[in-house]
Amino acid sequence: MRKVILTAFMMTAVAVSFAQTTDKKVTTKSTTSTKAGQTMSATTAAVSTDASMDQNIAIKENISVSELEHDFAKIPQGTPVTTEFVIKNTSKAAYKLTNVQASCGCTTPVWDREQTIEPGKTAVITVGYNAAAPGPFTKPVTITYGDDNQTKVIYIKGEVWAASTDSAPVNEAVKQIQ
Repeated sequence: MRKVILTAFMMTAVAVSFAQTTDKKVTTKSTTSTKAGQTMSATTAAVSTDASMDQNIAIKENISVSELEHDFAKIPQGTPVTTEFVIKNTSKAAYKLTNVQASCGCTTPVWDREQTIEPGKTAVITVGYNAAAPGPFTKPVTITYGDDNQTKVIYIKGEVWAASTDSAPVNEAVKQIQ
């Protein structure tokens, strides 16, 4: 009985692991057998690869980014901050950044919309955050480039802390200075 359970577990693990990849087709077949009055079942997995799917999935990254995520750490509320992401063209064709879009109005990307990035060359995207609302944040910025509208997502994150609205306490020691 242990062997049957172990075999069923292994087959399920294989089926689950192949289900995580998009270039494989997994078909399962269940069989039932009887041994000494006990009913046992096992699942077998058959894996096939579609060559046309393999070609579509093997898309090479055509740009690289200096960092995929920038952490501003702690920012005082009401203090805008900016960072620069350096984009490098790693392909053999020239690309233009057709769009750089933030997920909300508190994040503002700025880039040269007319610049063509030649192979091996770089461009800069400056991303600003206005830090108006207190609390932690993670904001995605989607870069769209090339004629076929390829995309890459970069992130900014940090935590905005609320500035004190109270005035500073009176320092009595100042009166002692003459």
